Amino acid sequence: MKILVLAVHPHMETSVVNKAWAEELSKHDNITVRDLYKEYPDEAIDVAKEQQLCEEYDRIVFQFPLYWYSSPPLLKKWQDLVLTYGWAFGSEGNALHGKELMLAVSTGSEAEKYQAGGANHYSISELLKPFQATSNLIGMKYLPPYVFYGVNYAAAEDISHSAKRLAEYIQQPFV
Repeated sequence: MKILVLAVHPHMETSVVNKAWAEELSKHDNITVRDLYKEYPDEAIDVAKEQQLCEEYDRIVFQFPLYWYSSPPLLKKWQDLVLTYGWAFGSEGNALHGKELMLAVSTGSEAEKYQAGGANHYSISELLKPFQATSNLIGMKYLPPYVFYGVNYAAAEDISHSAKRLAEYIQQPFV
Protein backbone atom coordinates (compact mmCIF):
# COMPACT_ATOMS: atom_id res chain seq x y z
CA MET A 1 0.00 0.00 0.00
CA LYS A 2 1.31 3.43 -0.97
CA ILE A 3 0.76 6.09 1.68
CA LEU A 4 0.99 9.85 1.24
CA VAL A 5 1.44 11.85 4.44
CA LEU A 6 0.74 15.56 4.24
CA ALA A 7 2.53 16.93 7.30
CA VAL A 8 1.14 20.37 8.06
CA HIS A 9 2.83 22.26 10.88
CA PRO A 10 3.74 25.94 10.42
CA HIS A 11 6.84 25.51 12.60
CA MET A 12 7.95 21.97 11.81
CA GLU A 13 11.59 22.76 12.55
CA THR A 14 10.75 23.49 16.20
CA SER A 15 7.96 20.96 16.55
CA VAL A 16 8.56 18.14 18.96
CA VAL A 17 5.91 15.59 18.02
CA ASN A 18 5.11 16.33 14.39
CA LYS A 19 8.79 16.56 13.49
CA ALA A 20 9.48 13.21 15.19
CA TRP A 21 6.53 11.68 13.36
CA ALA A 22 7.65 12.97 9.96
CA GLU A 23 11.20 11.74 10.53
CA GLU A 24 10.03 8.26 11.56
CA LEU A 25 7.53 7.94 8.72
CA SER A 26 10.19 8.98 6.18
CA LYS A 27 12.13 5.81 7.02
CA HIS A 28 9.49 3.61 5.37
CA ASP A 29 9.69 2.90 1.64
CA ASN A 30 5.92 2.82 1.11
CA ILE A 31 5.36 6.17 2.84
CA THR A 32 5.97 9.57 1.27
CA VAL A 33 6.00 12.50 3.68
CA ARG A 34 5.45 15.99 2.33
CA ASP A 35 5.86 19.01 4.60
CA LEU A 36 3.34 21.41 3.07
CA TYR A 37 4.72 24.52 4.78
CA LYS A 38 8.18 23.66 3.41
CA GLU A 39 6.77 22.87 -0.05
CA TYR A 40 4.72 26.06 -0.15
CA PRO A 41 6.29 28.75 2.07
CA ASP A 42 4.35 31.36 0.08
CA GLU A 43 1.20 29.18 0.28
CA ALA A 44 0.94 29.14 -3.53
CA ILE A 45 -0.25 25.54 -3.81
CA ASP A 46 0.39 23.73 -7.10
CA VAL A 47 -3.07 22.21 -7.48
CA ALA A 48 -2.27 20.00 -10.49
CA LYS A 49 0.79 18.55 -8.72
CA GLU A 50 -1.16 17.87 -5.53
CA GLN A 51 -4.01 16.22 -7.41
CA GLN A 52 -1.58 14.02 -9.33
CA LEU A 53 0.11 12.96 -6.09
CA CYS A 54 -3.23 12.09 -4.50
CA GLU A 55 -4.12 9.92 -7.47
CA GLU A 56 -0.88 7.93 -7.07
CA TYR A 57 -1.51 6.83 -3.47
CA ASP A 58 -3.93 4.43 -1.79
CA ARG A 59 -4.08 6.14 1.60
CA ILE A 60 -3.71 9.83 2.37
CA VAL A 61 -2.84 10.95 5.89
CA PHE A 62 -3.29 14.50 7.12
CA GLN A 63 -0.75 14.97 9.93
CA PHE A 64 -1.12 18.11 12.02
CA PRO A 65 -1.26 19.64 15.49
CA LEU A 66 -4.76 20.63 16.59
CA TYR A 67 -4.94 24.43 16.17
CA TRP A 68 -7.97 26.21 17.60
CA TYR A 69 -9.92 22.94 17.40
CA SER A 70 -9.03 22.43 13.74
CA SER A 71 -6.03 22.12 11.45
CA PRO A 72 -3.39 24.73 10.66
CA PRO A 73 -4.61 27.14 7.95
CA LEU A 74 -2.50 25.73 5.11
CA LEU A 75 -4.30 22.37 5.32
CA LYS A 76 -7.67 24.11 5.01
CA LYS A 77 -6.34 26.08 2.04
CA TRP A 78 -5.01 22.84 0.51
CA GLN A 79 -8.46 21.26 0.85
CA ASP A 80 -10.19 24.29 -0.64
CA LEU A 81 -7.89 24.41 -3.67
CA VAL A 82 -7.08 20.74 -4.34
CA LEU A 83 -10.39 19.01 -3.62
CA THR A 84 -12.19 20.64 -6.52
CA TYR A 85 -15.61 20.09 -8.02
CA GLY A 86 -15.32 17.82 -11.04
CA TRP A 87 -12.14 16.20 -9.70
CA ALA A 88 -12.82 15.24 -6.07
CA PHE A 89 -16.61 15.55 -5.98
CA GLY A 90 -19.61 16.30 -8.15
CA SER A 91 -21.16 14.22 -10.91
CA GLU A 92 -17.77 13.52 -12.52
CA GLY A 93 -15.51 14.11 -9.52
CA ASN A 94 -14.38 10.65 -8.54
CA ALA A 95 -10.57 10.86 -8.51
CA LEU A 96 -10.37 9.86 -4.85
CA HIS A 97 -13.25 7.37 -4.68
CA GLY A 98 -12.25 4.24 -2.82
CA LYS A 99 -9.05 5.70 -1.41
CA GLU A 100 -8.55 6.03 2.34
CA LEU A 101 -8.22 9.15 4.48
CA MET A 102 -6.64 9.10 7.92
CA LEU A 103 -5.71 11.84 10.36
CA ALA A 104 -2.65 11.90 12.63
CA VAL A 105 -3.30 14.60 15.20
CA SER A 106 -1.38 15.92 18.18
CA THR A 107 -2.94 17.96 20.98
CA GLY A 108 -1.40 20.10 23.68
CA SER A 109 -3.93 18.99 26.29
CA GLU A 110 -4.49 15.59 27.84
CA ALA A 111 -7.20 13.20 26.62
CA GLU A 112 -9.54 13.83 29.56
CA LYS A 113 -9.94 17.44 28.45
CA TYR A 114 -11.46 16.25 25.16
CA GLN A 115 -14.81 14.93 26.37
CA ALA A 116 -18.18 16.14 27.55
CA GLY A 117 -17.55 17.83 30.87
CA GLY A 118 -13.86 18.25 30.08
CA ALA A 119 -12.14 21.60 29.68
CA ASN A 120 -12.65 21.55 25.89
CA HIS A 121 -16.28 20.29 26.14
CA TYR A 122 -16.03 18.09 23.03
CA SER A 123 -14.43 14.78 22.16
CA ILE A 124 -11.68 14.66 19.58
CA SER A 125 -14.06 12.66 17.40
CA GLU A 126 -16.57 15.52 17.48
CA LEU A 127 -13.90 18.10 16.68
CA LEU A 128 -12.66 16.08 13.70
CA LYS A 129 -16.14 15.57 12.17
CA PRO A 130 -15.54 18.13 9.37
CA PHE A 131 -12.72 15.91 8.06
CA GLN A 132 -14.99 12.88 8.15
CA ALA A 133 -17.69 14.84 6.32
CA THR A 134 -15.15 15.88 3.67
CA SER A 135 -14.04 12.27 3.30
CA ASN A 136 -17.65 11.20 2.78
CA LEU A 137 -18.26 13.92 0.18
CA ILE A 138 -15.22 12.98 -1.90
CA GLY A 139 -15.83 9.24 -1.72
CA MET A 140 -12.91 8.31 0.50
CA LYS A 141 -13.07 5.80 3.34
CA TYR A 142 -12.49 7.67 6.60
CA LEU A 143 -10.27 5.68 8.94
CA PRO A 144 -10.01 6.05 12.71
CA PRO A 145 -7.57 8.86 13.53
CA TYR A 146 -4.30 8.45 15.37
CA VAL A 147 -4.24 10.96 18.22
CA PHE A 148 -1.39 11.83 20.56
CA TYR A 149 -2.74 13.77 23.53
CA GLY A 150 -0.82 15.95 25.95
CA VAL A 151 2.15 17.05 23.87
CA ASN A 152 2.80 19.81 26.40
CA TYR A 153 3.39 17.19 29.10
CA ALA A 154 4.99 14.37 27.12
CA ALA A 155 8.41 12.93 27.85
CA ALA A 156 10.89 12.44 25.01
CA GLU A 157 10.49 8.67 25.34
CA ASP A 158 6.70 8.95 24.93
CA ILE A 159 7.14 11.02 21.79
CA SER A 160 9.61 8.55 20.31
CA HIS A 161 7.24 5.67 21.03
CA SER A 162 4.33 7.59 19.52
CA ALA A 163 6.26 8.00 16.26
CA LYS A 164 6.92 4.27 16.02
CA ARG A 165 3.29 3.47 16.90
CA LEU A 166 2.09 5.93 14.25
CA ALA A 167 4.25 4.26 11.60
CA GLU A 168 2.72 0.89 12.48
CA TYR A 169 -0.79 2.31 12.72
CA ILE A 170 -0.93 4.05 9.36
CA GLN A 171 0.42 0.97 7.57
CA GLN A 172 -2.05 -1.50 9.03
CA PRO A 173 -4.96 -2.72 6.95
CA PHE A 174 -8.42 -1.54 8.00
CA VAL A 175 -11.43 -3.66 7.10
